Amino acid sequence: MTDEASAPGKSTAPGKSTAPQASDQYVQSLARGLSVIRAFDAANPVMTLSEVAARTDLTRATARRFLHTLVELGYVRTDGKSFVLTAKVLQLGYSYLSALSLPQLAQPHLEDLSLALGESTSAAVLDGTDIFYVARVATRRIMTIGITVGTRFPAYATSMGRVLLAGLPQPRLEEYLAAAELHAITPRTVATRGELLAVLDKVRAQGWCLLDQELEVGLMSIAAPVWNHNAGDVVAAVNVSLQAQSVAAQADPAAYLESVRRHVVETARAISQDVSAKHGDA
Repeated sequence: MTDEASAPGKSTAPGKSTAPQASDQYVQSLARGLSVIRAFDAANPVMTLSEVAARTDLTRATARRFLHTLVELGYVRTDGKSFVLTAKVLQLGYSYLSALSLPQLAQPHLEDLSLALGESTSAAVLDGTDIFYVARVATRRIMTIGITVGTRFPAYATSMGRVLLAGLPQPRLEEYLAAAELHAITPRTVATRGELLAVLDKVRAQGWCLLDQELEVGLMSIAAPVWNHNAGDVVAAVNVSLQAQSVAAQADPAAYLESVRRHVVETARAISQDVSAKHGDA
């Protein structure tokens, strides 16, 4: 198994995300080049030309030109048959992450939380219809694919995503629902608008979310919101990932989950205080 950062279930492949409405300022070649980079992910770290073309809906000739341009720029390397991203692509997101105080503020709290529970912990923000991991402490791999900073998952099927969606003002939530493609990732996934709205009402009221095997069979997680109290909005979410089998093996599973919930909520509260203080000083 894996954890909430690595489960399958994207409604579209990374290279096939919906493009913004084209305008006279829209540069199609740049959009296509970025789609080639996004085609590589944890489940597809190494691909052939044909695989890249298929995941991006580009012709082989077009995909070849973009790939070899990226090779010359140092963002991709090839052995003549397969292609893989290089570490240089990290520079593309470094400016964003370095300007975002959240990862630095959250990391020590996530480390303390992971140490207290012996489980993997993460922080994520909402980006379009996905959650985007900005910080993580991994203890062991409990999902089928690995989770790292930069991993994305569909928000509706994750505990952190539901916390973030529950914190949106109604107009933005409606925009999300109009753009998101809901489908059942596992037999337990909440995948209709009505069911999701009911779940979000509950998450909003209680201030945390328990996800039980909706992103991946065997995976559970508990998440809580991180607030910027100065602005009065939810800016991120933190979670703990759990193995359903391990939870069931506890002497009192309900009491164990309640203990985890308290730790997660307290960690989110501590990060919220740091975030609010940081932005209050800005």
